[in-house]
Amino acid sequence: MAKPIKNNRLGRGLSALLKDEPTIQSATDAGAQKLVGNIIEIELDKIKANPWQPRTNFDKRNLEDLVTSIQALGVIQPITVRKKNDGTYELISGERRFRASLLAHKTTIPAYIRLANDQEMLEMALVENIQRQELDAIEIALSYQQLIEEIKLTQEELSKRVGKDRSSITNYLRLLKLDPIIQTGIRDGMISMGHGRALMAIEDIDVQFDIYERIVKDNLSVRETEKLIKAIKSGEQVDPKEKEKVELPSAYQTALDTFQKRLNTNVKIQRAKNGKGKIIIDFTSDEEFERLRSFLNEN
Repeated sequence: MAKPIKNNRLGRGLSALLKDEPTIQSATDAGAQKLVGNIIEIELDKIKANPWQPRTNFDKRNLEDLVTSIQALGVIQPITVRKKNDGTYELISGERRFRASLLAHKTTIPAYIRLANDQEMLEMALVENIQRQELDAIEIALSYQQLIEEIKLTQEELSKRVGKDRSSITNYLRLLKLDPIIQTGIRDGMISMGHGRALMAIEDIDVQFDIYERIVKDNLSVRETEKLIKAIKSGEQVDPKEKEKVELPSAYQTALDTFQKRLNTNVKIQRAKNGKGKIIIDFTSDEEFERLRSFLNEN
């Protein structure tokens, strides 16, 4: 049986090109067309992390799962890097795969080569990471802020680059005005972005933090938080967990009085704002239950 022939010519040619042409930095440089767009194996110790990586929290469990996968199957999706003048490479995207490969004790990793200056690299890294679901709300907000400040984009231009409504971008950016401890709470999943948006209605940082502690302690929903903040701003004392009482319409109240007189027991009518509800008839013994059942069957 003939052994399969391994085609290493492309890999060797690219590797040689990378060694021989350390100055390739733009698409107009000689040899660039042979390099850009190709995937090659790069030594991990020649790769440096992206200094503009917006993602700072890497879930330990998910990273461990990725390490196990890489140990068994290798890196399936190549990372993206750019080549620097000193012969090293800088990550544009794929930091989880890069970190997991190091933990898996791999020596090389498949990489897609791009040419980009610092501004282009920053924009590519931030936009690529923003579109991932793993980023928390604060990391997304910081990425938006970097794109606006470093790339000099307006919010309107940014909305087109990342495919998000301008109002959504504004809401994320406003989160950065919250107290750093509250921002950490959002990053750690203690409260949601919705809680953070509600807290922005409070300007006093001390009051803001008191409400944050109350949210965490009492496990308040966003709606309960909004109710609490509204009460605080109006000077009322309210328990956000207390269910709102819905007044019965007069026809219901009249029917309730009739039910109680005819049944000779306590009757409750619970009615929601949408008109749904239930009638509760009290009884104190099996004998009273039989009396009520007989009465209702006869009528």
